[in-house]
Amino acid sequence: MGSTNKEFDLLVIGGGINGAGIAADAAGRGLRVALCEKQDLAGATSSASSKLIHGGLRYLEHYDFGLVRKALAEREVLLRNAPHIVWPLRFVLPHSPDLRPRWMIRAGLFLYDHLASRRVLGGSGALKLDALGDSSLFNPQFRHGFTYWDCWVDDSRLVVLNAMAAARRGATILTRTRVEELRPADGRWRASLIDEHDSTRWDITARFVVNAAGPWAADVLSGIGAEASSGAQEGPRLRLVKGSHIVVPRVHELSDALILQNDDGRIVFVLPYEGQFSLIGTTDVPFDSDPGAVVASEDEIDYMLKAVGRYLRKPPKREDVVHAFSGVRPLYEEDAGKSASTASRDYLIHTSHFDGATPVISVLGGKITTYRQLAQSVMQELERYCPGLAGAWTADVPLPGGEMPGADFDAFVEQLAGSRPALPREFLAALARRHGSLCDEVLGSCREVAQLGRHFGAGLYEQEVRYFLRAEWARTAQDVLWRRSKFGLHLDPQQRQAVADFIDELGGCA
Repeated sequence: MGSTNKEFDLLVIGGGINGAGIAADAAGRGLRVALCEKQDLAGATSSASSKLIHGGLRYLEHYDFGLVRKALAEREVLLRNAPHIVWPLRFVLPHSPDLRPRWMIRAGLFLYDHLASRRVLGGSGALKLDALGDSSLFNPQFRHGFTYWDCWVDDSRLVVLNAMAAARRGATILTRTRVEELRPADGRWRASLIDEHDSTRWDITARFVVNAAGPWAADVLSGIGAEASSGAQEGPRLRLVKGSHIVVPRVHELSDALILQNDDGRIVFVLPYEGQFSLIGTTDVPFDSDPGAVVASEDEIDYMLKAVGRYLRKPPKREDVVHAFSGVRPLYEEDAGKSASTASRDYLIHTSHFDGATPVISVLGGKITTYRQLAQSVMQELERYCPGLAGAWTADVPLPGGEMPGADFDAFVEQLAGSRPALPREFLAALARRHGSLCDEVLGSCREVAQLGRHFGAGLYEQEVRYFLRAEWARTAQDVLWRRSKFGLHLDPQQRQAVADFIDELGGCA
């Protein structure tokens, strides 16, 4: 077991979207940053989202206008900065007369259109459902509906790209590395970190600590010790809520997403997913167990299938479910009387004071759409104790792979195909969706299929697997097949095992 001693300005604990976004923002302001994640990047909540960049139409019913405004403003920022993994998606909302009245939906959509400016995304509208071109999609009692626009995102790749942005600016990214001890000493923080892969020990010091551990945020604080009594505010309270999704063969041929009102007041999405599938979700279930062992329950699966079955003439059945996943949302406890579905998805920046060191800044709550604004809020809080930080910068700088003229993804694919004419265009388009302008780094000198190495199936080649291991901190087949990509859905068990065997042969690195 080796040992490494280093000094940093900032230690970020947690490699989900908030931790990665904070690390990138801080590194871009000149701070020496270390990010520590005990699992893989996006290994928990941040890879288990509904994969949407959206304002949250239903939050308007709860008068959460501030959150909706912030989220709506972020959509076009991310469209501009990551056009390969974020793109516009139209939603169709069938009207159910026995639930929300049409005037209420119209009013909500009017607010949704006007709470923030739009340059790329279209506005909302009403339509007759038979005009969609698929007359057999909905049950006959559903005749009218509405449309509006939000965005799709590859959530786990968004996390990886922020980690890459941080590393480009000098940050140290430590995955599969847990915090064994964190203690104040001489006005700084001393942390002992253990790499679970090779048992390397990191003994580091940091001027500041940001706790972005998501569902484990309260555990991080309790592991440090009792807060100083002199002026320290009460520790944060988290409410853990489980959200589950299922994947089924594609339920319709439209390019649109569906948003379906359920009779309990919640909504369920049916989203186009990976070409041949539909992603259905989500649930809101109070959760009090280990966030690392969360799974979709049969009751949740039945709930989602029943909600979809209310609307579709040919709804999916239990035997159609090919994949299910769950994540735990760490919502800050604002009002104990609120239900899980009405609790705020906004974030809170909480500062905890300890004897003998600078405060620990904890991130509570939040949603993937507003991660960049959350990171800026953390930097504003940090500046109280570290004056003179450089200004905000992330709004106008593309994420890695997003460097495309005019943020024009289609034009980039045409250029890429023209530069490597011997490689199939379909393969290059899919590769570009994962890597954008980094495709040349992935492909290297490969200009023919035979040069890509072993083909595991569905367009996954050895060349890309090696890149995931070398450049994106992947170490296992799970990392490669379910977070760096979604090839896990497209490969059969034998093909997935072949990927795992190949990575084992390489020792988890390339």
